Amino acid sequence: MDPVAARLTVSDACLELAGSLGDFSPKDALAVSGRLRREGHAPELVAAAMSLAELRREARPRLGDAVDTMVFHRAGLEQASRAVVSTLHAERFADAGCTAVADLTAGLGADARAVAARGLGVVAFEADEATAILAAHNLAPWPAARVVHGDSLVLLADADVDGVFADPARRNARGRRHDPSDYSPPLDAVLDLASRYRALGVKAGPSLPHEAVPAGFEAEWVSVDGDVVEVGLWAGAAARREGHAALVVRGGVRHEIAGPTDRAPAGALGEHLLEPDGAVIRAGLVGVLAESLGARLVDPSIAYLTADAPVVTPFARAYRVLERLPLDVKVLAKELRARDIGTVDIKKRGVDLTPEQLRPRLKLRGTGRATLVLTRLEGRHAALLVEPVPG
Repeated sequence: MDPVAARLTVSDACLELAGSLGDFSPKDALAVSGRLRREGHAPELVAAAMSLAELRREARPRLGDAVDTMVFHRAGLEQASRAVVSTLHAERFADAGCTAVADLTAGLGADARAVAARGLGVVAFEADEATAILAAHNLAPWPAARVVHGDSLVLLADADVDGVFADPARRNARGRRHDPSDYSPPLDAVLDLASRYRALGVKAGPSLPHEAVPAGFEAEWVSVDGDVVEVGLWAGAAARREGHAALVVRGGVRHEIAGPTDRAPAGALGEHLLEPDGAVIRAGLVGVLAESLGARLVDPSIAYLTADAPVVTPFARAYRVLERLPLDVKVLAKELRARDIGTVDIKKRGVDLTPEQLRPRLKLRGTGRATLVLTRLEGRHAALLVEPVPG
C-alpha cells in the first residue's frame, strides 16, 4: 500500500463506508461493489472500503472485536500478533515496572495497542510510511501512544522509554528468512539493547535455533490452540527466569512448563502414547515433561512419549494404543478394513511416508474412523492404531 492509499483508508468517508458493510461475504463482493457505485460513491473509495471490510473480517478470529475500529493492509495483518499473544507481551512490560515502551517494529500497532491499554506510554516506530499512517489511526485512542516514521535503531536514542519490544521482519520478496542475521532489524542488533533498558522483549520465529538465544535471556516458546506462534526472548526485568520455557494456551487458559533441555530416556511402548505440544518440543522440554508424567520416549530420535497409565496434561495430546502394526500398506489396509474403517487420521514422525501418499493406497470404504500414527519404535518403523483420550 502506498501513502495515498493509506490516507484514503483512514479518511472519515472510508471508515464510515467500511463500517456500514460489516462482515459481508466475499461471494457478494461484485453485487456490493455495484450497489455502492450506483449510490454515487467514487470507485477508489468503494475499493478501499470493501478492502478494509474484508480485512476486518479476516482479522476478527485473530484480533477479536477490536477490528471494528482498526485499519489494515494485508501484509501487515499477516504479521500482526494475535490478541492473546499481544496481551502476553504487554503483561511482561507492565509486570517489569516499565513506564514507557518503544516498539521498534510497530507494523499496524497490534502489540503497541496492547501495551498502551495497560496504561504505559508507547513510542511506536515504523519504517514504512503507509503502515505508519495506519498505525497512527490504530493507536489514536491512547494519548500516551505516538507513532514515529523512521529507522527505529537510529531514532531510539531520543525516545524517553525504559522498555523495548521488537518483532523483526522475517519475510521478504523471496519468502521467509530463517537466519536471524537476515531479520530486519538484525536480531543481534536488537538483543544488544538489553543492557541499556529496564526490559527487553523480542518476538522471533519458533524455528529460532537454541544457539541463537543469548546467555542470561529467557526464551519462551508459545503455542495457541496447538499452533506454535513464536518464541519470545526476554531480558532484564521482563525475564521471569533464565533458560527455556514453553507456554501452551488452550481455550484461553495458559499452562507453562520450564526447566533444563535434557532428552528423556527411551523405553518400551506402553498402553498410552503422548504427542507433546509443539511449543514443548521446540523449547527442548520433552525431557522435563516426561519426568513430570513418569513417561519415556518411544525411540531416542522421536518426540513421542509413552506411558503405562492414563495421562491427561495440557502439554501433550494423549492416545490409548489399540494395536501395534508393521508399517506395511497391505497389512494396514487389511487391518483397517477388518474394523470397517473408511476414514483415517494419519500422524507421522520419523518416517518418510506421508499421509497423502498412504491414504489413497489403503483404499478404505468402511463407515468408521480411526487414528493411525506412523513412527519409529526401538529403531524400527511401525504403525500404531490409537484412539484419543478424552480431555
